Amino acid sequence: MSIPGGIVVLDFGSQYTQLIARRIREQGVYSVILPCTVSLEEIRAFAPCGLVLSGGPGSVYDPGAPVCDRGIFGLRLPILGICYGLQWLAHTLGGKVERAERREYGPAQLEICGSSLLLAGLPKRLRIWASHGDHVASLPPGSRVVAATESAVAVMENPAQQIYAVQFHPEVQHTDRGADILHNFVFAICHASPTWDRRYFVQHTVESVRQRVGKGKAICGLSGGVDSTVAATLVHRAIGNQLTCLFVDNGLLREGEFAAMLPRLGRLGLQVIGVDASARFLARLAGVVEPEEKRLRIGHEFIAVFEEEAGKLGQVDFLVQGTLYPDVIESQSVRGPSATIKTHHNVGGLPDVMQLALIEPLRDLFKDEVRAVGRELGLDAAILGRHPFPGPGLAVRILGEVTPERLQILRKADQIFTDEIRQAGWYEKLWQAFAVLLPVRSVGVMGDSRTYAYTLALRAVHSEDGMTADWARLPGELLERISSRIVNEVQGVNRVVLDISSKPPSTIEWE
Repeated sequence: MSIPGGIVVLDFGSQYTQLIARRIREQGVYSVILPCTVSLEEIRAFAPCGLVLSGGPGSVYDPGAPVCDRGIFGLRLPILGICYGLQWLAHTLGGKVERAERREYGPAQLEICGSSLLLAGLPKRLRIWASHGDHVASLPPGSRVVAATESAVAVMENPAQQIYAVQFHPEVQHTDRGADILHNFVFAICHASPTWDRRYFVQHTVESVRQRVGKGKAICGLSGGVDSTVAATLVHRAIGNQLTCLFVDNGLLREGEFAAMLPRLGRLGLQVIGVDASARFLARLAGVVEPEEKRLRIGHEFIAVFEEEAGKLGQVDFLVQGTLYPDVIESQSVRGPSATIKTHHNVGGLPDVMQLALIEPLRDLFKDEVRAVGRELGLDAAILGRHPFPGPGLAVRILGEVTPERLQILRKADQIFTDEIRQAGWYEKLWQAFAVLLPVRSVGVMGDSRTYAYTLALRAVHSEDGMTADWARLPGELLERISSRIVNEVQGVNRVVLDISSKPPSTIEWE
């Protein structure tokens, strides 16, 4: 998607880069993330009103340090450097960056010592969040310091060249008034217009999809989850009955989901075909224990099913997927030198050669933005409020080999967990809650008899966008009831444990 007048964020590898784009969008301005190696032509294609250079783990004086095209200075756009972005600007424009004697990681005190459009309206002292081992030892010509911490230049600027830079992270919640700093850059310096909202996104996407598909046909892999349902509804608004949705039972769905969701999806006005492919998926997973191999096999099998079903419909040219931005950033380093976390079946799990061209209308959105788009499209709250469910399904919630026996155990336990948190009024308070079957057996006692059965883990988290998460403090009596029901009602489980890990360092899903 390209919306003129937005902000382009150049990614130097920071795990916070996605937050920069998010905070700018929250101010009503479109923002897109591009790799720092992007060409000037690609930047110009977005017709932005400003650039942000992200943080990153490198040092500017190291061989192979990430860089961007120096031609960005010739674009005559305001530039904001953040952390590594500040250091790259200082280094490139003739200043000096070196390893700091005293590194800054975590909270620090910012002292404002000069007037600046970037810091307008802020108090003289702020609590900020720093994460750097290098510092600016000397400024580039024409620049000045307008704020500092006890041990580093914290804000430098050269208003004549429209260059501003901060040695901390205004995009994280730990920085006081960070949103105000970004607001000042976006509006007071870049003079952006707040045109980014869900209504504009729907209108723009519908027109774009309609133009791309033309008189062709498309299929959509529809699972009944928030992402695929919003994507299908959005594309259906664009091309109507040129779209056929496929709800594939891959044998890895939750208890009774295929039978329950198929008629509900049909009531959305979509053309939906149910495909029972459970046997072929389970056959592909036989003997596989490595998580990445599971995801790759499932992704390839989905495409094989889609292409076979498309062949039954005549000439089909496009495949619609509900890919989101967190899927992309975790699956592959497409935005810059950031690390690959895991392969999502609908991104890195795709085969190299496909007969169908992809349409991913939600690819640059976060989950809460997708829900907002869904509300704009008039979708029911019962669908928009569903917890995320991974494309590979229960395969990545069974650690080790996926077997019919283990699937049956996990389905029953997961259903109990979901039922209990719903009845207790916790479902809507959580980002995600699910059970994980561990490849661990332990000794237990049931009815005075010895048992040797599986261990089951419960995972419940709070999150804003799925990129970070904290474990949910469920009431003890609720956990006790869930554990008791699972052990008593699910044959094959004699021990229940609670996952109290945050993301990072853990991911939300176990595999």
